[in-house]
Amino acid sequence: MNEQTRNIFLGAGAGIIVGIIVIASVVSAGISQLKAEGRWGRKFDETEKKSAALEKELSTLAESHSLVPYRPSSVHYSSTPAEDLNKVYTLEVGSTPVLGKADAPVTITMFVDLECPFCAQFYGPIKEVLNAYPGKVRFMIKNFPLPFHRNAIPAAKAALAADLQGKYFEMVDLLLKNKAQVPESKLKEYAKTLGLDEKKFLENLKSKDTEFEKQIAHDMSLGQRSDVDGTPAFFLNGKKTKAYDLNSWKAEIDKILSSKQ
Repeated sequence: MNEQTRNIFLGAGAGIIVGIIVIASVVSAGISQLKAEGRWGRKFDETEKKSAALEKELSTLAESHSLVPYRPSSVHYSSTPAEDLNKVYTLEVGSTPVLGKADAPVTITMFVDLECPFCAQFYGPIKEVLNAYPGKVRFMIKNFPLPFHRNAIPAAKAALAADLQGKYFEMVDLLLKNKAQVPESKLKEYAKTLGLDEKKFLENLKSKDTEFEKQIAHDMSLGQRSDVDGTPAFFLNGKKTKAYDLNSWKAEIDKILSSKQ
């Protein structure tokens, strides 16, 4: 028997051994459970002894082949730790456009992918919040384009180009409503709808491309440092929040405002 064939037989044998150990361990665990519940009779005593002897023999055999016996009681399943909603992240404004008063006591930060349908869905309630708390809430957007949305980055750049003419949030509205469609014909349509200088808008998209790339990359880096793993991701005064509709936003904001009185 050559070396390769011998290794194949040894591997197959090891697999069979582990399989038998699994069965024997499960049987043993079942026996223990029956005894604990008082459903174990003397007629099973002989079977129990044979099972215990078999498991001991197989364990010895496994050890001689450097295998680790399967023990159900020793298996532990890891779970993703729950998010800490009390952790405060530093989310600087930087060059990010802000909607609302600079000294507002409450800041909502949204990490967005402008091609993400869920971002479009949960963007609407933010405007309702701003209307419900005039002067008390400000809102800023950080870009977090996902790699499988090919229009997300071009859309983010279009919004930044519109910001140079004071129409950032208006452009975000249009892009979210139009699923981040960004062919030149649509960009011209957006510019016309918002009353932008179309020629200047398109020129800025080209001439400021590197600048926009850096800003988007900065936002993404901030998101990664802030444990953002998808969009939309919302933060309330630097803390992650699960608020998504008007009522849940109000509940969280009222807590903050009452604590400042």
